[in-house]
Amino acid sequence: QVHVVESGGGLVQPGGSARLSCAVAETISGISDMGWYRQAPGKQREWVTIITRGGAANYADSVKGRFTISTDNAKNTVYLQKNILQPEDTAAYYCYFNILFRKYWGQGTQVTVSS
Repeated sequence: QVHVVESGGGLVQPGGSARLSCAVAETISGISDMGWYRQAPGKQREWVTIITRGGAANYADSVKGRFTISTDNAKNTVYLQKNILQPEDTAAYYCYFNILFRKYWGQGTQVTVSS
């Protein structure tokens, strides 16, 4: 059983920053890529970003230039640094690890951007 644990999030003012963390609790190999999705109230879950084990990253146009994904492979941890946050970034953020062609999801963490 693989456990993915997220942390971070909360209430942020517009224009502010926040950092999310996501880690696999077990010592495990076979991770090929990691990423984040988000789901705003009343909307479908949307893809945000992905990073490979080798460090190649890609972003949705809506967050490009504002969000940065990074990893600590030794700790099986992925981070999402979010800058210049806007109210439309309000959502539940879900991380995942792709391990041997299967996605394992975090529990989700809420980020609310509001003054």
